[in-house]
Amino acid sequence: SATWAGMAGEDGRVTEPLVELYRDLARGGVGLIITGYAYVTKRGKASPRMLGCDDDALVPGLRWLVEAVKHEGGKICLQIAHGGAQIMYDTGLPPRAPSAVKERATGNEPHEMTLEDIRQTVADFAEAARRAKEAGFDAVEIHAAHGYLLSEFLSPYSNRRTDAYGGPIENRARIIFEVYQAIRARVGGDYPVIIKINSADFDEVGLTPGDSLWVSRELSSMGINAIELSGGIPAAGELSPAREKINTPDKEAYFKNHAKELKPEIKCPLVLVGGLRSIEVMEEAFTEGVADFFSLARPLITEPGLINRWRSGNRKRARCISCNKCITAAVEEHRLYCVAFAKKDRQSKEG
Repeated sequence: SATWAGMAGEDGRVTEPLVELYRDLARGGVGLIITGYAYVTKRGKASPRMLGCDDDALVPGLRWLVEAVKHEGGKICLQIAHGGAQIMYDTGLPPRAPSAVKERATGNEPHEMTLEDIRQTVADFAEAARRAKEAGFDAVEIHAAHGYLLSEFLSPYSNRRTDAYGGPIENRARIIFEVYQAIRARVGGDYPVIIKINSADFDEVGLTPGDSLWVSRELSSMGINAIELSGGIPAAGELSPAREKINTPDKEAYFKNHAKELKPEIKCPLVLVGGLRSIEVMEEAFTEGVADFFSLARPLITEPGLINRWRSGNRKRARCISCNKCITAAVEEHRLYCVAFAKKDRQSKEG
């Protein structure tokens, strides 16, 4: 699943270390790699050293990344995003959001988007998707989860608009439907377009499971190719997307119950993410018809070859201890790796 690595160039360009990161995942047996989020406009750049997809000049680098993954027999999807008010990068411009509501995790005070801002954002997403297809990506994923711009529109806490983009869920989801339709118009009916959406924000005032289900059902009817079901925002604390201390099977798949509610309501495949560590947990969910695909992040940071290990017959649980030190490394060291097992891995390679 999409994971910010902090390894792109400051100008959003693909770098050799980033290519090697995804090359290792392809070698390790991952079926489809979803890149870390790529900004669709510099104003929506959420993190430093974040991948960009807002300029045609970036397409050759993106194509380099795609070709490296495909050379190893892998497939790759570009996740595209706008950070909204939840940006941790100084773009030099005030952040924009559905409403002028102070962002709780970052403290940012955004400007409310005008109707022209919304129209431009929809166009930015569509152009980013067009670039993804031109670069050869096998699919594109719309990031509408985890408190970023499209997620902010879905939340009644951050979206207090009184026009056609605020109020009932039918209005709060309008921009997402417009983004999907604009992307579809640019990439055609046969190109895979998927979406990552929260099952709930888990902050007591944001997106609810019922509203999430309604949006997902509508997207399925519109022809979305798959829905990746996640949940939480940074302001939700312990119920944020990357939860800690997932150390027993009963703590895994923490969005499974939401997936059970959603799966019968949609026509497209459901991708389950969230604390997956044991292949038995995934097999059970698959057999029960809860999910069609499974998305992992932290286990593949510490073990890029995890899928091949399971394939070989070694079905031991992923070694990830859910400490989130890998995220700290990306922030402080500008590289994504497993801090918890780095010394052990280094010693193993040395002999």
